[in-house]
Amino acid sequence: MFALPIIAATIFQQLYNVVDSIVVGNVLGKEALAAVGASFPVIFVLVSLLLGVSSGVTVVVSQYFGAKQYGNVVKAINTFYVFIFVTSLIMSIFGIYFSHDIFLALKLPAEIIDDAVDYLQIYMGGMVFMFAFYGTNGILRGMGDSKSPLYFTIFSTLLNIGLDLLFVLVFEWGIKGVAYASVLAQAIAFLGVTIQINKGNSLIHFSLKSLVFDWKIFMQSLRIGLPTGLQQSFVAMGMIAILRIVNDFGTDTIAAFTAASRLDSFASMPAMAFSSALATFVGQNIGANKIERVRRGFYITLMISSSFSVAVSIIMYFFGPSLMGMFTNDAKVIEIGYSYLVIVSSFYVVFSAMFTVHGLLRGAGDTIVIMFITLFALWFLRIPLSYYLSRPEMGLGSDGIWWGVPIGWSFGLTASFIYYKMGRWKTKGVVKHEKKNIVQDN
Repeated sequence: MFALPIIAATIFQQLYNVVDSIVVGNVLGKEALAAVGASFPVIFVLVSLLLGVSSGVTVVVSQYFGAKQYGNVVKAINTFYVFIFVTSLIMSIFGIYFSHDIFLALKLPAEIIDDAVDYLQIYMGGMVFMFAFYGTNGILRGMGDSKSPLYFTIFSTLLNIGLDLLFVLVFEWGIKGVAYASVLAQAIAFLGVTIQINKGNSLIHFSLKSLVFDWKIFMQSLRIGLPTGLQQSFVAMGMIAILRIVNDFGTDTIAAFTAASRLDSFASMPAMAFSSALATFVGQNIGANKIERVRRGFYITLMISSSFSVAVSIIMYFFGPSLMGMFTNDAKVIEIGYSYLVIVSSFYVVFSAMFTVHGLLRGAGDTIVIMFITLFALWFLRIPLSYYLSRPEMGLGSDGIWWGVPIGWSFGLTASFIYYKMGRWKTKGVVKHEKKNIVQDN
């Protein structure tokens, strides 16, 4: 029940990107669609470290909340907001200033580089609102409230859709209008959730005057969140490397990769949402010293998440061409994108199982091993194999790029599950209990 609103929220959250791509692909053409697609891995690189550290705050909040140490919950929340406002400002300046140089280094085709720069600069200009909105939702979930984030995510998504149509179809602002729509929707949503929590939550009261930075809690959050942030940063850089391989195949393949990636991200949301819910479940139960519930929650989550993944795989296989057709009517782009969907979606159950294990370990505060496993799977398996299998002598074409994905997932699941069975995660929480109680399991 806790996970269902997270699933719904993440689906609506992905609609941001999906709607942007649908509007761009159908109204502005495949070159603009490729430009938007090229921007997202760059955005991911620039923001992933901050998002990872923010996830550490969510785990700390959930464990202190489970232990009923509400004073520390408040300190963790205040520390998070100070961190977000300072670092997001720095990141925005960096992204805006170096955007053109980044795309030149990626050897983006000349016909799409100007649109990509326009989109990236505007999006990065509103980065503080994105971090503050998503971070506040994470804090609420860490305290057991998954419904409020759902309501405001639905609101922001619908607002984004309306602004997309207004700015692109009516005002004819082109790709800039799509970026402005996303930034404005996130800013208004953050304002709305701030007003709501100031009125209805006794622990969270957002005010610039009352923010206090607690170094001890920040270091706890950093210990848990920094490995996740580094992991996401290297994953994001890995996506840049994949994009660099895709770029060699031209605009059609870039556009297909953009559209198929949107569908792939959408399809992976249930698995990621269950992982997020499990992390909060694990964090609160470890904080409350109820370790015996963690193992049962893990296996139940694994079963439910896998069932969702099988259903999504079936949908992708049978309806993939029609889904690709939402983004473009170009037959070649649809063909390439559908091939991506068939290859990758066949292994969604592996992806969901891997994320379930990661959710348990993250909720326990044991994130370093996840980081190393993910980095090895990406940089030593997926990227080299995607490059090698897509070479002309292999005869697979762009399909060779896609086959690197399930191979990386398979290694990640195997290594993560082995580490879970070792049981070291039981001693990684920020709230310390008697050792004899910590290590019990059933």
